[in-house]
Amino acid sequence: MLEAEFDQFAREYQEQHAASIRLSGETPDFFAKYKIDDVAATLGRAGVRPRRILDFGAGVGNSLGHMRNSFPDSEITLLDPSRESLDIARKRFPGQAAFTHFDGETIPFADGSFDLAFAACVFHHIPEAFQVGLLAEIGRVLADGGSFFLFEHNPWNPLTTHAVRNCAFDENAVLISSREMRGRLEAAGLAKTRINYRIFFPRLLARLRPFERFLTKIPVGAQYFAHVVKPAV
Repeated sequence: MLEAEFDQFAREYQEQHAASIRLSGETPDFFAKYKIDDVAATLGRAGVRPRRILDFGAGVGNSLGHMRNSFPDSEITLLDPSRESLDIARKRFPGQAAFTHFDGETIPFADGSFDLAFAACVFHHIPEAFQVGLLAEIGRVLADGGSFFLFEHNPWNPLTTHAVRNCAFDENAVLISSREMRGRLEAAGLAKTRINYRIFFPRLLARLRPFERFLTKIPVGAQYFAHVVKPAV
């Protein structure tokens, strides 16, 4: 998506997102929180505490509050090509992160600048021709031993595809299967990817959600995440 296209939807993002996912019975904040909870739990089991975090394609900052709660001592950078979105995020969370604009191609940080990189449902908005290059850029600014968590919509889930079809800012989105994403990560030099599927039950069946931890390898969850640890050279 072009910067102007992101800017166009920035002020209406929350309302349009909420409308598109209404069949799930959940709010945008539910989906933002579970992602950060997953990241924090995964890193916690490994005994990892990231000092420097990059939220790639951070938009209006929906992940920042949960990220700050989970990683209170970390330096957090929100990166996005939409100045309008970053302005909204800055007003929502003044002084809680660095808010950095970029040109959509080159991440304006030195090699190895971050211990954790995070992208929440960003890449289905990016044309395929640019994805491997941007994934390589994320790998470049990730420190050796650092983690990259990439969350995406699962095109094999009917509720997900319905939500995307009925969301104005997803008009140009192209959903990416976990297999395709694994291949693009490997092409970018980020190999040994672990895939976990998430969100199997809508709010109506929320009492079944404790069983989801046994279903993470079944490819029908509403979303999935790819986790890559950058090897030390």
